[in-house]
Amino acid sequence: MSDHIDRIKKIDKIVNDEASPTFCLAKWHHTTIYMHRGQTHSCYHPKPHDIPLEELKYTPSVLHNTPQKIDERVQMLNGDKPEGCQYCWNVESMGDDYVSDRKIRNSSIYTDERFDEILDNPPDFQINPEYIEIAFSNECNFKCGYCHPMHSSMFYNEIKKHGKYETVKNHDCDIEWFTNYDDEETNPYVAAWWRWWPEVSKTLNILRITGGEPILHKTTWRLFEELKKDPKPHLEININTNLGYASRRVQKLADTVKELQDNNCIRQFKMFTSIDTWGKRAEYLRTGLDLDIWEKNQDIYVRGVQSHITHMVTFNILSVASFKGYLEKVLEWRAKYDDIIPNGLGSDDTVRKIRFDTPYLKEPIQYDMHILPKEEFLPYFDECLQFIKDNIVEDDTKMFSELEYERFRRVRDYFANTQYDSRKIEQGRIDFYNWFTEYDKRRGVNFLETYPEYTDFWNLCKETAENQIDITEVGN
Repeated sequence: MSDHIDRIKKIDKIVNDEASPTFCLAKWHHTTIYMHRGQTHSCYHPKPHDIPLEELKYTPSVLHNTPQKIDERVQMLNGDKPEGCQYCWNVESMGDDYVSDRKIRNSSIYTDERFDEILDNPPDFQINPEYIEIAFSNECNFKCGYCHPMHSSMFYNEIKKHGKYETVKNHDCDIEWFTNYDDEETNPYVAAWWRWWPEVSKTLNILRITGGEPILHKTTWRLFEELKKDPKPHLEININTNLGYASRRVQKLADTVKELQDNNCIRQFKMFTSIDTWGKRAEYLRTGLDLDIWEKNQDIYVRGVQSHITHMVTFNILSVASFKGYLEKVLEWRAKYDDIIPNGLGSDDTVRKIRFDTPYLKEPIQYDMHILPKEEFLPYFDECLQFIKDNIVEDDTKMFSELEYERFRRVRDYFANTQYDSRKIEQGRIDFYNWFTEYDKRRGVNFLETYPEYTDFWNLCKETAENQIDITEVGN
């Protein structure tokens, strides 16, 4: 058993015994804030909810401590299961051997001081989180299909030109119902952030900047300048980036990071970049991605900063058939950069230098792996799982770890053991065919040429769509 898994089990017992079996430290100490929308949530599984602007005028910490989160904290302290956290409840229902994100986050966040502060204060206590993920804008040079126009300016402009997807029940990408704050400098949520910053930055452990594409955002670069003037040597900065822009921007980022680190302005800097599979399938999935540019930019960053990088895999229906190719690339990169990235940058010397995680996508349903025929596609999961298992060497950072195996095993088993009702599967397949038919027309691509392994599934979805009576009569 690895040290990582041992700690997860140890902390799980503590929170079960002293708080509740549904307690999640992320609800208090993690937050993601979408400034362009005025919304927040504490992890990616619950849907974002609105931050009350009126309360924010007087209390900037409401950017995190919203009335909804406080209510969910009460539920967790009482041993109840907030509805938005169903992802973890689903994983945990498969048995004690399955490691949910709730247990992983409890393990990573837990300290005696943080835990005691929560238990010693009322649920409506305005806590300063140890981890903040923040999007200052939706400006983005990509338009990934499973994303939404509210989070990507490029996607928004496409919908503005062509209109919403009229033929799908789910994820029609309508833009008429929301308004984004396009100007960072006049956004009241960004203004509240700078009022909160002097206080929250005192105890903040990790600040993760996301988007949109944060390298394109003015406030990202203002933050770097603020850190140069007023260093926070206790603070770790992370950034989510698609690495899909001109290499000079990556070089500027690398130079800035080196300056911040060399002058002790921050404790550490970590890059997170998105990639969902490999080859032409990855480029089809994430419109704007050029793998040659992406791989070149990864190289510039790693060599310039000499730091590890984490790949965020949104595991979805189009990752399944080609994911082994991505896993092979992971081992290639780990070998390539082993001597460039120094040891000791993680919690111990066995932490991988090129990292990846594989949370699965739940919506939109046309990207959900659960609408695939199980017998036909489960072998792809088994092949990947076996490949990871065959290449596990716990003490060798160039190889896979037991925790990586466990994370992908839960994805595999969740696919194998989860069965949607027939009407939901039918609707998902109708939307799959109609969505990607229109997607190909709008973006000048070809699904079947890119994913020949899905030909039988495509034909099944086509037949289902063509035989439907009325799309409004088919339930979710």
